[in-house]
Amino acid sequence: MKAYPLRDDANLILLTGATGYVGGRLLRALEAAGDRVRCLSRHPEALSERVAQTTEVVKGDVLDPGSLARAMVGVHSAYYLVHSMASANSFEAEDRLAANAFALAARAAGVNRIIYLGGLGSGSDLSAHLRSRQEVGRILRESGVPTIEFRAAIVIGSGSASFEMIRALVEKLPVMITPRWVNTSTQPIAVEDVIAYLKQVLDLEINGSRVIEIGGADQVTYLDLMKEYARQRGLKRWMIPVPVLSPRLSSLWLGLVTPVYARVGRELVDSLRNETIVRDESANDLFSIRPLGPREALKRALTNEDREFAETRWSDAFSSVSCSPQWGGVAFGRRIVDSRTVRVSCAPPAAFRSIEQLGGRTGWYYGDWLWRVRGLLDLLFGGAGMRRGRRDPDRLFVGDTLDFWRVEEIQADTLLRLAAEMRLPGRAWLQFEVKPDGSGSVVRQTAIFDPAGVFGQLYWYLLYPVHQFVFAGMLRGIVDAMGESH
Repeated sequence: MKAYPLRDDANLILLTGATGYVGGRLLRALEAAGDRVRCLSRHPEALSERVAQTTEVVKGDVLDPGSLARAMVGVHSAYYLVHSMASANSFEAEDRLAANAFALAARAAGVNRIIYLGGLGSGSDLSAHLRSRQEVGRILRESGVPTIEFRAAIVIGSGSASFEMIRALVEKLPVMITPRWVNTSTQPIAVEDVIAYLKQVLDLEINGSRVIEIGGADQVTYLDLMKEYARQRGLKRWMIPVPVLSPRLSSLWLGLVTPVYARVGRELVDSLRNETIVRDESANDLFSIRPLGPREALKRALTNEDREFAETRWSDAFSSVSCSPQWGGVAFGRRIVDSRTVRVSCAPPAAFRSIEQLGGRTGWYYGDWLWRVRGLLDLLFGGAGMRRGRRDPDRLFVGDTLDFWRVEEIQADTLLRLAAEMRLPGRAWLQFEVKPDGSGSVVRQTAIFDPAGVFGQLYWYLLYPVHQFVFAGMLRGIVDAMGESH
């Protein structure tokens, strides 16, 4: 089978799974490169406002042959980045049906190449998850459409299921009973490297179909990953090996402490008994990519999470929560967020003026004696306490100290975010946002806490009643300082 001609600027790319973890990141990479992209989505309304103007979003489903035929028109390369592991039905049967439908539609439309991301693993004793992933690759390769099947181990990146599972275990369990699967070898790969492979393959000249194994720079065990995560987060963890905890029992135990959906978690844990290491290193010859090792991948995941968190507007995050906030705040990733709003009649500049005068001689608008007690405790434990005050009574700039806080970000009349520098079992931020609302403004105050392990979570929940008392009073005091009645 001959190699197909390399793409040019007129070639159209079909992307499935654009609302998923890998697909969403790949979409941004393709758009940044100026590629013409068409996204297939069951819920196009959830995607259309998040894509570039040059990206087309069409309604369809990989289980609906008619919608696939319409989506494939004019397509040069098609990414298959969907799977049914969270399905209430048999995910293996659904994956099989979807792969067959996609393959037939691609062949009928004259698609030049299918690109698929599957899972590493070999042998006759593969888990149902890995077995299904590799069956999908086989179906696509046998379709007659040249198919590049990437096989990867666990993907490390902020928000990935594997990263969230590792993080939840290490953050929540100071003492872990570790089953045999924690000693299984794996070759984790950073999500940035996965995206690089998926992007570069568009320009790869290769005959017919090919299976390409990709992994990070080093082979480690799951125990190594948990220990490295604990080291980077500064957490002391004790891990006690036992030979009896089966993957099935592990999945039930995992469901108690991790955010991964119960069914997905069960299938993931069942896969952990299989070694997922690269045995065919031809990717090194085909691509210019030199993947990160697990230590750097974990570091990047934590750093990127902090960057994404810093860019988040919590008002948007809260509006997307389908249920009312629970006692203790709402969890976003590993962070706990407690937020409240009030509407005032003054315009944003006037509303923000009272916020910008926080701390120092002005005080904290409510319960100043409690703030002083907290400052004294901080001094006793070697912290900065309340003695630093503030540089200017009226204006704040990034980097300014504000008692035992520091200004992390300020946007005129819009946003103030303070990072805590008192002694804490974790990290904390206090954020204020002001948005116009008709002739007045809406002021949102948000307390954010990133607990360090179990003690950090205990600290937050034990002091939550005090936080409620102080922060609610502070917001009322800020409103009073604006000359508002409430």
